[in-house]
Amino acid sequence: MSAELNSMSVAPNDIRDNQHREDKAPSRWHWQEPCTAWKGIGIYHVTLTITNRQTLLGALVVPENDPAKAWVERTELGEKIVDCLWTVPKYHPDIRIVSFDLMPNHLHTIWRVIRPMPTGIKSVVRGFWQAAKQIGRDYSMSVAPNDIRDNQHRPADPLFHEMPFIRPLSRRGQLDTMIHYTWLNPQRLATMQLTPDLFWVQDNIEIAGRTYKGVGYADLLQRSHYMPVHVRRTMMDEAAHGDDKRLRDYMNNCVLAARQGAVMVSPFISEYEQSVMEVLLKEGLPFIYIADNGFRDYYKPQDSLFDAVARKQVLILSPWEYDPKMTRVSRDRCVQMNKMAEEICSIS
Repeated sequence: MSAELNSMSVAPNDIRDNQHREDKAPSRWHWQEPCTAWKGIGIYHVTLTITNRQTLLGALVVPENDPAKAWVERTELGEKIVDCLWTVPKYHPDIRIVSFDLMPNHLHTIWRVIRPMPTGIKSVVRGFWQAAKQIGRDYSMSVAPNDIRDNQHRPADPLFHEMPFIRPLSRRGQLDTMIHYTWLNPQRLATMQLTPDLFWVQDNIEIAGRTYKGVGYADLLQRSHYMPVHVRRTMMDEAAHGDDKRLRDYMNNCVLAARQGAVMVSPFISEYEQSVMEVLLKEGLPFIYIADNGFRDYYKPQDSLFDAVARKQVLILSPWEYDPKMTRVSRDRCVQMNKMAEEICSIS
């Protein structure tokens, strides 16, 4: 089975109907407004995950150990879950499946609601979930020993215990980003499996009297020269009033120092610091990134940071445990992270 048959992702202007693509793309996309009832027109990212991350939906295939060629071969259970997904537009004509990507232990999907619905998207997703759970129960019973399968009073353990994750894509650019993310899922899983030492969470990293967890190239802590990237408020204020020379000189000096061998260290908070990081990523220059939250279970760096970890270009550090409820970074935490960058640079 080819890679193309194991995932389906299409560009925003090439929306797939239940069985066929629409003849014409919509003239414009409608985006779910934050804090509104989830019954209107919108785009949603829905993820269904196997209980305990069991790899029952598919098997990762990596021809010639080349992550760029990786794809997922569906199991019988995976085929049935994908078939179940395609029934959603049949029962809910207001919904289109924009894209999906089946992985060994989860299914990423993007749904488009084309007109207001009588019920909310959460109710529709719950129905899909109930159908998936029934498929999981049937599968569990089919592979159970006869003495268990024949016992009608003993239900099989659910394979889809958790309600699917639902995320409204309410800002422009999120749809393209999510489709790109799902396209790269098999490639990134293969990369993680081929280089696990770069992607597992390393505990008890001691630096200047502080303990961190980290993901990435830990050997960056053995270099001889480090330099923080911290654009001061005074520089930004001067630039806002038309005098950006000091800001430009500082950013240029950061890049020049990196080109000369310094490992740059920063939480990269401001847009100017992020601009420096973009140059480091583009030129393959090493840096240490201070993360504002800890590492959740099954953590995977996003987008360009993932590729930088794979290239042994970056080490991501965080002293905090992961907090799923954190939605914004406080000023106090920003100050702490900049202080940590200074501490790390002091080890040279």
